[in-house]
Amino acid sequence: MKKVLISACLSMFTTLLMAGGDTTETLAPVVEVSKTPCKTNKVYVESDAGLMWQDAAYTDGEDGAYKRGHSVGKAGKHSHAVNYCRTLNYAGHNDWRLPTSEELSHVHNPQDNPFAYSRASDFWSTTPTTENRYYVVFTADAMQYARKPSESNYIRCVRCLGEGYVFSGSKEVK
Repeated sequence: MKKVLISACLSMFTTLLMAGGDTTETLAPVVEVSKTPCKTNKVYVESDAGLMWQDAAYTDGEDGAYKRGHSVGKAGKHSHAVNYCRTLNYAGHNDWRLPTSEELSHVHNPQDNPFAYSRASDFWSTTPTTENRYYVVFTADAMQYARKPSESNYIRCVRCLGEGYVFSGSKEVK
């Protein structure tokens, strides 16, 4: 028994001694992390319609709210959508509103999505239908569908451009 214990101790001591490895301090250089965020909020100016569209990144919380029927940020029930746009201060403007179904259908061209941040889902409009429902526009086909105001859908706000705006590329210049 004494031989087994001595062998086990020697084996463990040898293992610990050999496991030390190379102790020189040659670490890989640290790469500097960019301070620029990957997702920047943008606007899309639809010059032929005279509209500026919110084009902001969607968060995991908003995607979860949409899937679970809750209201968070740019996803939620119809009353939340109206209030969200009404109180939005984005890109230096505070006169945002929820778009009509015609405006949404016009901007969502199925062949060419103009937005950097989008979802292939329904987006709320202010256009009412029968039986206390509102139209949503499905972005993949730009078609209008009636939804109950208690359902959760995505939100994209819009604002009218005033007179005196000149378009220079994708920027608005006053």
